[in-house]
Amino acid sequence: MSARHIDLNTFKRKDHFDYFRTLAYPYVGVTCEVEITNFYHFLKENHYPIFLTLLWCVSRAANDVPEFRYRIQQDQIIEFDFCDTYHTVAKEDETYAYCVLKADMDLHSFLKIAQSKHEAAKTSGTIDEDPEEALSMIFISTLPWMYFTDLIQPVPIPADSNPRITWGKIQERNGIVTMPVNVLCHHALVDGKHIANFFERLNIRMAEAIASGDIHE
Repeated sequence: MSARHIDLNTFKRKDHFDYFRTLAYPYVGVTCEVEITNFYHFLKENHYPIFLTLLWCVSRAANDVPEFRYRIQQDQIIEFDFCDTYHTVAKEDETYAYCVLKADMDLHSFLKIAQSKHEAAKTSGTIDEDPEEALSMIFISTLPWMYFTDLIQPVPIPADSNPRITWGKIQERNGIVTMPVNVLCHHALVDGKHIANFFERLNIRMAEAIASGDIHE
């Protein structure tokens, strides 16, 4: 995974970078209700896997925002060209494992690879992490059992700089389908505007999934 160093001497948020790194909890988080009516009905009608299609949309949307690809490494900022995802996979014993997926491809190509890796993680996956590999990852999880309005994420000490994105139960009310989406980022790298950019790009990526056509074509 290639990356480049950001020059802190010209980085416009250097003061913010220095400040937020001094805080005990340097993260900024937002939970939004995302309307997915057309997207959800398209997936159901065309037999797309809902979770993995959402994962592709979320991964692509996050990578569309440069700040979501920034990481802190040895007091410096690096920017990855593309960030893969660690997502949680529920196992039969009600624990979970991690699965690594790359989404830098079209949706149909992604689903062909992702479905087999996701299924394999249910039986052979672990929660072991390679620290070097983990640095570039976007952490993805879901709470499909509940519709939440807020979420507190566990975070390590010292703080890492990986974005964490979690969505909850999909529900329909009066013909409108929604789901809660929580985003947590290191505030030294990401501001509220960047999180807003992610949600804007998520809507665009869901529209792109709809435009991709029937998966069985």
